[in-house]
Amino acid sequence: MTPRVGVDVAAIPRIAEAQRRFGDRFLRKFLSDREIAYCGDSPERWAGRWAAKEAIGKAMPSGVPRPRMRDVEILPSDDGRPHVRVAPSTTLTGRTVDVSIAHDGHFAVAVAVIPDAITPSSLVGDGRGGQSELPDGFRLPTRPRDGHKGTFGTVVVLAGSQGFTGAAYLASMGAARSGAGIVRLLVAQSIYPILAEKCTEVIVGPVPEISPGVIGRASLSGVLRGFAGADAGVIGPGIGRDMSTRRLIEDLIPRVAAPVVLDADALNLLSEHRSILPRLSPQIVLTPHPAEFGRLAGLETSVVQQDRRGIASRFAKQWNKVVVLKGAGTVIAAPDGRVTQNPIATPALASGGTGDVLAGLIGGLLAQKLPPFEAAVTGVHLHGVAGLDLEASLGLAGVLASDLLPEIPRVMERLR
Repeated sequence: MTPRVGVDVAAIPRIAEAQRRFGDRFLRKFLSDREIAYCGDSPERWAGRWAAKEAIGKAMPSGVPRPRMRDVEILPSDDGRPHVRVAPSTTLTGRTVDVSIAHDGHFAVAVAVIPDAITPSSLVGDGRGGQSELPDGFRLPTRPRDGHKGTFGTVVVLAGSQGFTGAAYLASMGAARSGAGIVRLLVAQSIYPILAEKCTEVIVGPVPEISPGVIGRASLSGVLRGFAGADAGVIGPGIGRDMSTRRLIEDLIPRVAAPVVLDADALNLLSEHRSILPRLSPQIVLTPHPAEFGRLAGLETSVVQQDRRGIASRFAKQWNKVVVLKGAGTVIAAPDGRVTQNPIATPALASGGTGDVLAGLIGGLLAQKLPPFEAAVTGVHLHGVAGLDLEASLGLAGVLASDLLPEIPRVMERLR
């Protein structure tokens, strides 16, 4: 990978004026005690260290927390060149950081280079605290060398409708990229040819429809046959909101023995009959965004957003389900009181279809025998880290949901 480089310029008179006004109180905001002793009364040295520490921060990619200035110490080595030391709890621990400091007139100029190319995912799971720790509940499924496709579970996905074939594709491929052994995708008969051609690694099955692209209650027996032998299910992405589809969902879910992820339109349909939720299996994982959560809970979206962690935890208990409240800082809450908030937030994931990938990913982890809370925590974290990696490689805008699909197994392998 290409090393990360940061550059900064500090005006020496401004640093000197700040020290004159505030004294050591100002210096202690960005210098260690040893640095203060070394710099003495030299504004050039103060400004050089300010510029160097800013340059180090600029060398780090977005999505990775910068260390505090006082957690970075820059002192001369035996040969006189600046030597960088970092506190043990920072995201730079164990990494080499090279710094060059120069002075030109009224300015201090610094260049910082991180040769080993720090990336968001390279920080995950280093066990040193802060954002770099894996969240409570994170667990990757085992991958025995002698395993086969039957070892890693079967996921059945019920998704898609006319105009929303992409949701079916993304959810089923999200399950496949999780490491599930077999993925079966059930779709309405008229959109079957589209998905059969697009999803070559997924078994696509047509289901009788009540109108073009719409499956309804009359499709129940065919859908139940499709769910036979499933280790996990994903229901809802792009399935539409026809009244007959709602009756199908209400009749289907209690008859599926496997754990199920309910997403998107399945949640919108159930919000019209909210009282049914507590009576459904506790093996269900709900994955609403804030507006969908508001409809399910009978709350305004703004109310949900004011206390995401508290409200998700409250309704997880009330509904007796694992709840994944999506958004920047996704909250995962279990009915037994466990709750975790994923620290990752990136606008690279703010595009249509990324939630469909997440639903499939969680479903695939359920099929590989992770319990619902662990599957949800793990899926959310993998999804977020993959998003950060794509932000670093493609940028903040223009990342497509399908870009996540090949990134997910790469992230999983690094974390293993």
